[in-house]
Amino acid sequence: MIRNLLRDAVKKGNIEWQRHVLERMLERKISRGTVKEVLLNGEIIENYPDNKPFPSALFLGRIRSQPFHVVGAFDSLTEWCFVITAYKPDLEYFESDYKTRRLR
Repeated sequence: MIRNLLRDAVKKGNIEWQRHVLERMLERKISRGTVKEVLLNGEIIENYPDNKPFPSALFLGRIRSQPFHVVGAFDSLTEWCFVITAYKPDLEYFESDYKTRRLR
């Protein structure tokens, strides 16, 4: 994923909020501002270059010391960011760094 281009798309407001993510954000009490902050300043912890229809990545960011994960995709032709999902990572599935998946 081309990190700087995705960041530029978010800054320009070129964000498509998928229905799934809006429903999950409402359920999980995660704001659009939090998601944007994670996409702008978070760290890519997993890349999914072969995802279709666009390459995507899992971002980790901390807002007021709380960890958040956001999956975003980027269409390099239109220069739009697509927000796929957002959640608070669970220690059942991630190590305490919230970056490393636990082996199951």
